[in-house]
Amino acid sequence: MNEETRTATLAGARDDARSRADGAPTTGPTVPPTAAPDLPVGVAPGSVVWDEPVPGGGYASCQLPRNAVLQVSDPDGDACVQLLVYRADQTAERLNVADTVKVQWQAYLGEGALLLSDMGRVLMTIVDDTSARHDCLGGCSNRRRNDERYGDGSMWGPAPNGRDLLALGAAKHGLGRVDLGPPVNLFKSVRVGGDGALHLDGSRRPGTHVALRAELDVIVVVANTPHPLDDRDSYTVSPARCTAWLGGPAADSPSTPERQRAYENTALVLGAHS
Repeated sequence: MNEETRTATLAGARDDARSRADGAPTTGPTVPPTAAPDLPVGVAPGSVVWDEPVPGGGYASCQLPRNAVLQVSDPDGDACVQLLVYRADQTAERLNVADTVKVQWQAYLGEGALLLSDMGRVLMTIVDDTSARHDCLGGCSNRRRNDERYGDGSMWGPAPNGRDLLALGAAKHGLGRVDLGPPVNLFKSVRVGGDGALHLDGSRRPGTHVALRAELDVIVVVANTPHPLDDRDSYTVSPARCTAWLGGPAADSPSTPERQRAYENTALVLGAHS
């Protein structure tokens, strides 16, 4: 019996859905019974609060508590994960990529770098990074660009664009398109040449990850689509994975005066709510 016949009636559709419950792939967040293979040594399986694959052309979102650690992994080496972060209890405060770059005097993020809000507070800190290849300059693709390049860039088409996917993830937390700012792109790097031109480092690098500690309760939204500067003809992006757990490493001493002030701004908010 083919699938169309099997699900032609309400009872058949119900039985088909129930038959998939054991061992069937899921598309939503899961908490695995054992730790994911790429979890750091010492992370207890029971501390995992989010574990979700993000396929190429996919998206995901989750609210995480302060001190949770989010690890975004690129096992096959060709993911490009667009990341947005919002303060969970005041979503009008969100990742500001321009301030993240300006305040830290650094457009090329790596371990120890902060993701700053538009209020000068730390939303997340990069605590581990085997990629050291992220982009604060390129933004993400949109429907028009993907239509022109791939033929159909709609969110449900064969080449979904990053902006629409981020909008879907944000909508799950009551946020709209007006709440979408520029994302940080993980696992691809854009460098600025001497002539001011932007150059993409998009070579395949399997087995990398970046881990970020939440410094406030946050909402994280990700999409996984080709970088806007990716000049390959085909829509090429490998799967990523988001895994988050409680009990991350303690904060290190800030390495610069600017980072110190950002942590102090964050502590003022935490003190006001304690």
